[in-house]
Amino acid sequence: MDIQAIKQRFGIIGNTPQLDRAIDIARQVAPTDLTVLITGESGTGKEVFPKIIHQLSSRKHGPYIAVNCGAIPEGTIDSELFGHEKGSFTGAHEARKGYFEVVNGGTIFLDEVAELPHSTQVRLLRVLETGEFIKVGSSKVLKTNVRVVAASNVEIPELISRGKFRQDLYYRLNTVPIFMPPLRERKEDILLLFRKFSSDFAEKYRMPPLELSPESKNLFVNFRWPGNIRQLKNITEQISIIENERMITPDILIKYLPQGLPTDLPILYKQEEINSVTERELLYRVLFDMRKDINELKKAMGEVLQHEQVIKNLGEDQLAFLKQAQAEVPDYAPLPSTAIIVPADQGKTFEEPIEESEVIEESLSLEKKEIDFIRRALEKHKGKRKNAARELGISERTLYRKIKEYNLEQ
Repeated sequence: MDIQAIKQRFGIIGNTPQLDRAIDIARQVAPTDLTVLITGESGTGKEVFPKIIHQLSSRKHGPYIAVNCGAIPEGTIDSELFGHEKGSFTGAHEARKGYFEVVNGGTIFLDEVAELPHSTQVRLLRVLETGEFIKVGSSKVLKTNVRVVAASNVEIPELISRGKFRQDLYYRLNTVPIFMPPLRERKEDILLLFRKFSSDFAEKYRMPPLELSPESKNLFVNFRWPGNIRQLKNITEQISIIENERMITPDILIKYLPQGLPTDLPILYKQEEINSVTERELLYRVLFDMRKDINELKKAMGEVLQHEQVIKNLGEDQLAFLKQAQAEVPDYAPLPSTAIIVPADQGKTFEEPIEESEVIEESLSLEKKEIDFIRRALEKHKGKRKNAARELGISERTLYRKIKEYNLEQ
């Protein structure tokens, strides 16, 4: 079955290469019994891939069950997955089969697998490696033949580093990885999904479908959709029910898009980074990455402005170069407006007063701040330059140059 046929069969909307790649991997791995781990943000549609894998496998006539690991209390999840014997715990009035026993010969989908407690992770690892498990309150080893497909909307390697997830289990689950891209990386699919949802709700509620004005389309596409497809569907349904007007303008749409959430507008740093630092600290981070030539040029201009006689002795070519350099100084550090450079033969000098000291003081102030930030970062990370560079938001190469330039070797 080709990718387009799979989309039609399972109701998948979209044509982005990332989506097609995910479907193609699912199609190829389906005939095997390999364990699959599906990753991606919440609301991206990960739950459809276990169904694709099951229906295209030799187990398609066997049982299929989806288990939300995050929705089962920690005290009962072992019983749910592996079963229990009568009297094994309070309330166990009779023996019960677990999902791994019930789904023998089929496929089990473990959604939010990162939420499993450590004790359950150990049991699951044994099932994946040997196909064996033991019911709660029993000593008898049982066998099962189950295909496991897992999914997670969090970064499991990060959980491993914090001791929240077993590394050996992660590698066992991640035999074949499938990544579901977020909606903000599928911009060309956003309007397709909107039209599909609008049509579905129009039929469901017996009303004309919604339409987007050109401005609304642009707003729709550039919104980052943190809730992904689920959020897009919910907002489309809200508008379909509440609004009488079928042509949706930005004024209408903005009422349904959460305020304060980011859009894909150009920014210097990621939104989470901006929220974690002050505006002043962010400015210094930007200044760290500026070329050294700019600071040198500013200092040179300050020295020139202090010595009027130097200007008088310059030739025309040198004066032209100096004027050009003055014009190219960035706007954030302008030269004093009263400093006017003219050829000496015109009999003019600088207008007064010239605030030469401001140029020099500004440069020294930035340099001191730069040195202070670097020292604090190095002290915080105990001299580890890689971590200090990450803290400052600059490259290691830039940090090495700054340390050498300011003689900050420890």
